[in-house]
Amino acid sequence: MDEPLVDAEGFPRDDIDLYQVRTARHNIICLQNDHKALMKQVEEALHQLHAREKEKHARDEAEALAEAMSQNQSLPQAFAKVNAVTPGSPASISGLQVDDEIVEFGSVNVNNFQNLQNIATVVQHSEGRPLSVTVIRSGKKVHVGLTPKRWAGKGLLGCNIVPLQR
Repeated sequence: MDEPLVDAEGFPRDDIDLYQVRTARHNIICLQNDHKALMKQVEEALHQLHAREKEKHARDEAEALAEAMSQNQSLPQAFAKVNAVTPGSPASISGLQVDDEIVEFGSVNVNNFQNLQNIATVVQHSEGRPLSVTVIRSGKKVHVGLTPKRWAGKGLLGCNIVPLQR
């Protein structure tokens, strides 16, 4: 591609077909220019594609954050938390789990809860009858049917509930 087409004295070389070499060089140079232009278009298209994906990802994250915030705001406020559940107990059988935050325990909710005695009173008055318990588990509101009753272990529920410090 870079060899001279003339000899040392400046005359056209007689050992090659000059017309064919010049035509081939011209075609190769045209193809290289086309390739450069095409690669530049591909590069610009990739930049645009990635910019759009980055914007879309940012929008999706913002929407997810907004949705999470709205879900957190729509969850009712808890007043107590389950910190232990004995296997085989009424609480365990009903599906109550450790770290469940209690929103409603029968008639007790965040508005009328003063201390754990409120829950103890509801449990004693509901022995043998199902209670509706609403908890927040992993950021979701879950309803549990809990029936306080005598069992092999201590108490009527078989779980330990502590008040939340808010």
